[in-house]
Amino acid sequence: MKKEFTSFKEFYPYYLEEHSNIVCRVLHYIGTTLVLLVLGYSIFTAQYKFIALAPLCGYGFAWIGHFFFEKNKPATFKYPLYSFMGDWVMYFEMLTLKRK
Repeated sequence: MKKEFTSFKEFYPYYLEEHSNIVCRVLHYIGTTLVLLVLGYSIFTAQYKFIALAPLCGYGFAWIGHFFFEKNKPATFKYPLYSFMGDWVMYFEMLTLKRK
């Protein structure tokens, strides 16, 4: 059953619960880093066709983490906007060593 959230602040603890496995989080981190690298490369070199790889990098690594390590369905399927926001917040927290 889909839980209703009224704010991202309310959603984020749920998002973190859905990402409790360290391998899943590391795969999210790798995928998000690749997204940034692909976007940066595409813009810097004006080879915009590579931008199409960004979602594949981001979602590909994340979904492997969910299906094979976390053993759950990605939050993106139920809460696409909040999940997208959660990925960037979790990424920043991991980048700044606030979260493992």
